Amino acid sequence: MVFVDDIMIPGSLRALTIRAPIAKGRLKGLACPHLPSGYTLIQGKDIPGTNQLDGFSVPILAAEALSYIGEPVALLVGSDIGKLQEYVAQCRVIADEDRPFFFEDLSASEGILAQRTLSIPRTQDVPQPETPSGDMPPRTIQGTYQTGIQEHWYADPQGALAAYTGERGSVQQVVIHTPTQWPFHVKRSVSQVLQIPLDRVTVKVTSLGVHMDGKLWYPSLMACQAALGAAITGKPVKLVLTREEDFRYSPKRHRTVIAMHSTLGKAGEILETGIALQADLGAQGVFTGEILDSTCLGSLGAYRIAPITLNGKALTTNIPPQGPCAGFGLSQGFFAIERQVSRIADALHQDPAAWRKQHVFPKHRSLAIGAPVKAGVAERLIDMTAAKSDYYRKWAAYELLRSHRHGTSWAVKDERLRGIGIALAYQGSGFLYPPQDGVCFGLEVTLEKEGALEIRIPSCADGWVQLWRKIAGDILSIEEAHIRIHTGTTEAVPDSGPASNSRYSAELTPLLETACRTLQKQRFQEPLPITVRQSYQAALKAPWERHVPVPLTQLYDEHALAQLGWGAAVVEVAIDPIAYTPNIRGIWLGIAGGRILSEKQARLALSTAAIQALGWAAQEELSYAKGTIPEHLFYTYGIPAPDDIPLIQVDFIGQDTGEPKGIGELPFSSIPAAYVQAVSQAMDHPFETIPLGAQGIWEVENQRKKEAAL
Repeated sequence: MVFVDDIMIPGSLRALTIRAPIAKGRLKGLACPHLPSGYTLIQGKDIPGTNQLDGFSVPILAAEALSYIGEPVALLVGSDIGKLQEYVAQCRVIADEDRPFFFEDLSASEGILAQRTLSIPRTQDVPQPETPSGDMPPRTIQGTYQTGIQEHWYADPQGALAAYTGERGSVQQVVIHTPTQWPFHVKRSVSQVLQIPLDRVTVKVTSLGVHMDGKLWYPSLMACQAALGAAITGKPVKLVLTREEDFRYSPKRHRTVIAMHSTLGKAGEILETGIALQADLGAQGVFTGEILDSTCLGSLGAYRIAPITLNGKALTTNIPPQGPCAGFGLSQGFFAIERQVSRIADALHQDPAAWRKQHVFPKHRSLAIGAPVKAGVAERLIDMTAAKSDYYRKWAAYELLRSHRHGTSWAVKDERLRGIGIALAYQGSGFLYPPQDGVCFGLEVTLEKEGALEIRIPSCADGWVQLWRKIAGDILSIEEAHIRIHTGTTEAVPDSGPASNSRYSAELTPLLETACRTLQKQRFQEPLPITVRQSYQAALKAPWERHVPVPLTQLYDEHALAQLGWGAAVVEVAIDPIAYTPNIRGIWLGIAGGRILSEKQARLALSTAAIQALGWAAQEELSYAKGTIPEHLFYTYGIPAPDDIPLIQVDFIGQDTGEPKGIGELPFSSIPAAYVQAVSQAMDHPFETIPLGAQGIWEVENQRKKEAAL
């Protein structure tokens, strides 16, 4: 496949976006220069159908309310991109400005988009410390754990190309080229915006690359805008963001602040745990329930720390819509709980790995949302990664060195301080909240008369076509050359829903196997061609039903967390004595993902995710200042370079048993906490925030020097 900007259709026009200059207000009008023939201004009032994406309160073009700086207000369409840039620079958005809401300025009662309150009672199997800490008064371990914003940084910026047949202003058939993980959402959104039947919209998926779920819903917005331009001008229209536009205005991994406290008893046992969670989802609340509940679920972890009280808030602010990003908030929640339990272990002078093994959920227990936990998996993963990394020996040695330096500044400048950390996480295989009817068609396979096999699915991640061809060929004894996979389009294929959360391995691949086995049974009993369609039926259930006094109106899919993938990560660091740079000496990942369909592909995906997770944890500094990303951050924002990539070792357990499970997000949920714990041990300081780089380490050391001088 090719990138959308590489597609050329003769006679195409280009489109540029005119954007809101204020964070919040009311749109009054638009002042533009006189446009020559062949150049067209398109505003919200020109939309023939619904001015909103399917299922989300996101306007195609702002018609009245303005929600963030950079929100699309109008499109300018024409043939010469240089002239378009000149005209856009001369346009002026006229608006009445209101007081905006920003995360750092909100009061306790402002900006609440959604809220969750949970109360989980004490269980009877809360373990005592492995090594009692003596008869000491109850004490509280508390921290405020913050995760920063992360740019998806895919290979090409967001964009769409729309072409249609029919008279100007009367669309007969529209074809959309766009890099989308959710082709049928594009199809439905364009249909309702142009007010045309669904069967007149075809979506062709261009190259996705490595996207970190950044191309889940935003391509639908781009597609609707390009389709609107094509319908009004009567010509194909291409709308592709510049890299800077994409950086400033497209969704990012959302920021979270999670405050936790744990009260410890006289023997070090946990008496109670409190969690207060805030997630900044920006404007318009995209995937609010999915992100908030995933963040809450991650923050509960997989440990016996009850009784627990949790208050989670999703906040709407006047920055561009945030999320989703790989993990849908689960990773932010895990960062907080994994840092908290490491700090509890530190307070008790226990090895954090040993503490985790002692407190992880036992057999026959389940997570707060009701998902079952398989006994022994977490303990095996901890032992495996500890053995591969030599964790226990290194932790003891680094802990001894830390105890000798405790409370002092870093005096020996030729000494590299070292630390090692460990973290545990799990992952489901799909979305918590499915479509309203709970049904999502998966795929369709047809065995033709000549013996060829056709597989139809609209969207496919890189690398899966060849694997699916092999799976189908093995089941049906058909040569791979005779297997055709129709992908990358919504034409004559079933709706397979959004491609995210490792759904290829954990949901769609088993559907393909079932369909092929059904064909194998029927091929000698019925005349060819035979078509089998396999669909995924969600098991709807009230979320958090055991702990929420008033049931929520939205039902979650019990299957989404029925088969959990588990991961453990160990990260080792050495702090540079001159630059204060944390040098990563190694990352070790242990994965329990059920049946691994392709070990080579799984290792590649996990290693790539590990690099991205390390970038989020260690160096990717990104923030908004009064609603906009400062200009200098576009030039200074850095992702890991080849020289920054450490040894990454991936090992699997139980890969030949059971169904395949979601594993692609596990590095994001485990590596950041393990990394920060390693730096915390090295520096003898409990760091709480990511990204954590040389600046944060220097500030701690500088403060120590000031205190020592007093």
